[in-house]
Amino acid sequence: MARDDKFTNHLEGEKSPYLQQHMHNPVDWYPWGDKAFIKAESEDKPIFLSIGYSTCHWCHVMARESFQDEGVAEILNQYFVAVKVDREERPDIDSVYMTVCQMMTGSGGWPLTVILTPQKKPFFAGTYFPRESMVRGVGLKDLLLNIRDLWSEKRDELFDSAEDIQKALTRISQTQKGPLLGTEDLDQAYQALEENFDSDKGGFGGYQKFPTPHHLLFLLRYWRNTGQEMAREMVETTLENMIRGGLWDQVGYGFHRYSVDPNWLVPHFEKMLYDQALIALALIECYQATGKPLYREIAEKIFIYILRDMRSPEGGFYSAEDADSEGVEGKFYLWFHQELEEILEPEELKLVEEVYHITREGNFQEESTGLLTGQNILHLEEPLENTAIRLEMEPPELEDKLEVIRAKLFRVREGRVHPHKDDKILTDWNGLMLVALARASQVFSKNEYLDAARRSLDFIMNHLHHEGRLWHRYREGEVKVEGNLDDYSFLIWGLLELHQSTLDSNYLEMALELNQTLMDYFLDREGGGFYFTARDAEKVLVRKKEAYDAAIPSGNSVAYLNLLRLATLLEDQEIRRTAMHLDMAFASIIKGAPTGFTMFLSALQFRLGPSFNVVISSREDDPGTRNMLDGLRGRYLPQVTLLQYSGDEDWLKNKVEALASKIPLEGMVTAYVCGPGTCYPPTHDLEEVIRVLERVDGPGS
Repeated sequence: MARDDKFTNHLEGEKSPYLQQHMHNPVDWYPWGDKAFIKAESEDKPIFLSIGYSTCHWCHVMARESFQDEGVAEILNQYFVAVKVDREERPDIDSVYMTVCQMMTGSGGWPLTVILTPQKKPFFAGTYFPRESMVRGVGLKDLLLNIRDLWSEKRDELFDSAEDIQKALTRISQTQKGPLLGTEDLDQAYQALEENFDSDKGGFGGYQKFPTPHHLLFLLRYWRNTGQEMAREMVETTLENMIRGGLWDQVGYGFHRYSVDPNWLVPHFEKMLYDQALIALALIECYQATGKPLYREIAEKIFIYILRDMRSPEGGFYSAEDADSEGVEGKFYLWFHQELEEILEPEELKLVEEVYHITREGNFQEESTGLLTGQNILHLEEPLENTAIRLEMEPPELEDKLEVIRAKLFRVREGRVHPHKDDKILTDWNGLMLVALARASQVFSKNEYLDAARRSLDFIMNHLHHEGRLWHRYREGEVKVEGNLDDYSFLIWGLLELHQSTLDSNYLEMALELNQTLMDYFLDREGGGFYFTARDAEKVLVRKKEAYDAAIPSGNSVAYLNLLRLATLLEDQEIRRTAMHLDMAFASIIKGAPTGFTMFLSALQFRLGPSFNVVISSREDDPGTRNMLDGLRGRYLPQVTLLQYSGDEDWLKNKVEALASKIPLEGMVTAYVCGPGTCYPPTHDLEEVIRVLERVDGPGS
């Protein structure tokens, strides 16, 4: 983003990349904090709160149009106290005021624009505003002047509105307990997803399409537990169309944020760490469920991108890459036909035209006019196997030729100006990548992924964990913002996956310790469920407690799954009761709109499964242990957890009394399968274990 260093405001010294982008605006921005609110109160001014993130395209547009404009800055500086917030650094602030915006306008997004009293109470909210008013809406300059006049002339009305909004926010932030969720709620969610499914191109919803990988995780479990083939087909259709489209970076790998059209062709080009983690997880599970190599191939290519471009030297993972480069959205990723003529041999160019549908006219439109720009998004319009048949080639031959072309294009693209990389390291998003890497190491038996997962965990525990508590953000040596629910839930999930990858009880012990901290500081002991912020954290208007699964699953949804898995692994009834209370805390809300809670419902499927724990009892050096574990990990068994016991794990033996009796029979590797109220005869036979688990785990196979 262009900047003019003749201005420096109160964001100087902030480590957030987003705040740094605005440090030299003529607007006298303040970071969120007492200094801004004291100034607003002492000078009797409203607060202009702007929330965004460093890779947000429309945040850049509003910054160029308005926040770099000295006329807008003059109005803001004279009549308001301007506060900037990085939503990724302060999700607690963003969540509260985004809820306000959705209440007041029926929609939301970023940049988020909110006007507050000096006491932080909102009375106006919106998203992007152009600088000047147009036929279709008010511009920022006129909006600010109107609010200036209202603040001067109708202050009481604004304060009354702020009080009403505060009351409404408090009311909707409260949950009312309902009866435990059941299979009928899973069926309702499935039916709603099926009705909303695009059977041609996959995905759900209207013109724009989002990956929503937690929908896919839910559908795979629903297929596994019910045998409903359509559920699996919905997952495969969605993933295959995402992979063929422009949403997938065909040259450098990684998924873009979402598609602005229903065909997955034209993406919004930013890349988010959490999308890579969650889509990789969906691909890995789909590979387990179907055995189709495409899903493994793309999951592994996601990891190539992440380990190449998004990992810090110390092992933590960066947050995102921008959609824009040189001030233009998608410029880094698009290709003119003439460029390709210069890069490729004639026969290679012809192949690219046939496979990736490159033309001189292009397929990318200018945003404001809708006219074709001559630029192309590389994409497939059919499975590569079909293309090979059409071109009278063997698939491996076509793949080899395309890889040579891809490598050429990648080398050229690397010479372009890269999009901005947001290099802050967030505990919650790193927790999600830890989940994906640990699961990949289980299913693909690759130490590279296990090593990356361990390095990521080491980074978090060394830099973002202090005296038993987590912190949220690390950048350039600075740790900031107390850990929130997502930080704990997602990292615990990652630890549980790492435990399942290694069966090292140290990871299980770490997960249990963090879970206890979560319960001590975040649990609503009366109403059930977890608040987003700790009991000793800053309170921003209300202390929110929610389970809605948005672009990222909610902390409560993941906590629900974590609690159920811990209860199963450790046979801990107190943890199970906490999970049941969490279920009831959100049951009424979920019944009203189940597709908004598909990660929560995936956890419910673990509870209703039924879930089973398999204890592998063996001597530590027994080679048969690996064969047994690999056989189980290669199957899609989402209701199953694993423990390994050799008799030497004192911590584990103290936690689970029943382990003492689970010894290797006849000196051989022995599997003990136990579920709710049921234990099956111990066996040395892997196929027998699989028969038992697939019989009790559901009809899908």
